[in-house]
Amino acid sequence: MLGADNFHSRLVAWMKIILPLLALGLLSTLFLISRTVDPTKNIPITSIDLEQRADDLGATNPSFAGVTNRGDQISVRADQAKPDANDPEHLMARTVVAQLRLTSGTVIDITSNRAEMNQGTLTANLEGAVHVVTTNGYDLTTERLNTRLDRLFAETPGPVQGAAPVGTIEAGRMLLQTNDDSGAAHLLFTDGVKLLYTPQNVKE
Repeated sequence: MLGADNFHSRLVAWMKIILPLLALGLLSTLFLISRTVDPTKNIPITSIDLEQRADDLGATNPSFAGVTNRGDQISVRADQAKPDANDPEHLMARTVVAQLRLTSGTVIDITSNRAEMNQGTLTANLEGAVHVVTTNGYDLTTERLNTRLDRLFAETPGPVQGAAPVGTIEAGRMLLQTNDDSGAAHLLFTDGVKLLYTPQNVKE
């Protein structure tokens, strides 16, 4: 029993020396680490262009479909679309395909390299190699086509050219909208229209 008491006494005595030394060592280590880190500086992170990452946000293969008040069906899809950083309702899309199925039976297919769409105003401005093909004989190209997504409306603020049902046509502006009187779709060419008539084959 005496030996056990002596061992216990010596253990307690050593612990009174070792534990304070360990505590001192830990504190000194913390102070050394704190000297190597400046809390006023930003936390180091991997070099990333945050603006580029924000620009990369978007959706792949987005689509929009709706029906006008007169029953025309409008659909738009794109390979990619992303919101404007300054205006979330403003979308920028690439490789756009749009289709209008009119109540008259005419189908209008439109493609373009890119488009700017606004969800607030329900407008879509197509740009870059805009191609318009209709089932009633028009095959037209232009650089810009302004459209609406809630009603039948499309216009080219610049020149348009291509094939028409009776030949080839060039014009400074094209407008597609509904006729005020009948409500039917109406395609109008203005600003220096040039129509080259091509006679159809006539049986002898």
